[in-house]
Amino acid sequence: MTRLWIGLLRLLHATLPNAGLARLGELLGNLLHGLARERRQVVLTNLRLCFPELSAAERAALCRAHFRALGRATLLETVSWWGDRAEVEALTRLEGLEHVRPHLGKPLIWLAPHFVGLNVGGVRVTAEFAPIVSLYARIKNPHFDRLMLHARTRFGDSEMYSRNDGIKPVIRAIRKGLPFYYLPDMDYGARDAVFVPFFGVPAATITGLSRIAKATGAAVVPCITRWQDGHFVTRFHPAWEDFPSDDAVADTRRMNAYIEERIREMPEQYFWPHKRFKTRPDDNKGSLYEH
Repeated sequence: MTRLWIGLLRLLHATLPNAGLARLGELLGNLLHGLARERRQVVLTNLRLCFPELSAAERAALCRAHFRALGRATLLETVSWWGDRAEVEALTRLEGLEHVRPHLGKPLIWLAPHFVGLNVGGVRVTAEFAPIVSLYARIKNPHFDRLMLHARTRFGDSEMYSRNDGIKPVIRAIRKGLPFYYLPDMDYGARDAVFVPFFGVPAATITGLSRIAKATGAAVVPCITRWQDGHFVTRFHPAWEDFPSDDAVADTRRMNAYIEERIREMPEQYFWPHKRFKTRPDDNKGSLYEH
């Protein structure tokens, strides 16, 4: 079944222009919004926790917009899987390169939060700056796992490590001058995490950004991908000043606050189906996602 689905995606990529993939993806998102009840409830729970100032109707509309954005990104991601470099460049645009150039060849971390265009933007960044280094979480489906790893390594000889490999090979790569494309804004459990606010809700957040920056002396340059005017735009922001500090908890709180600011600029494009608040400070409180 998986191979049939991948074959269909490849056929769509081969036959539809980007605008057609985008429109079909939005229709797919509308369908998923109606059918994927469990994931829809996760999204609505996250939106209720993060945007209590919105009415239920406003959050429902934001949920629908998110599924459209997610469906669009899913089909356009086929360009990053099978398109040649010219196709990838036609779909994406890089901005803020002046914030990157001074740090190339030196320890550098790109902070890349989980917006829905993250993977497409990551492939374009890899094509532009390879070799780079990144961590990835293995996908349970082996066919999609191989496909995603292929997409992330097919432009240049980049180094990709599973989270199970630990952080030591990443630190070695950063010290060699490979930029680190880092995605630290998910709930990875209590290990190596602290509870700091995310939209005012205590969220288990790994302290890796602070620890890795301190271990390598790397500059931290945020790298944000958004859908805008028919393209995915990956923008590099100015390097953070006075980071890391001597307080990893304060650094992690700063990271979450920064990501909140970017989410408020395009709330429908953040990856809300993830159970961001799954790990709780007190296990006896129960899950926030129980209904």
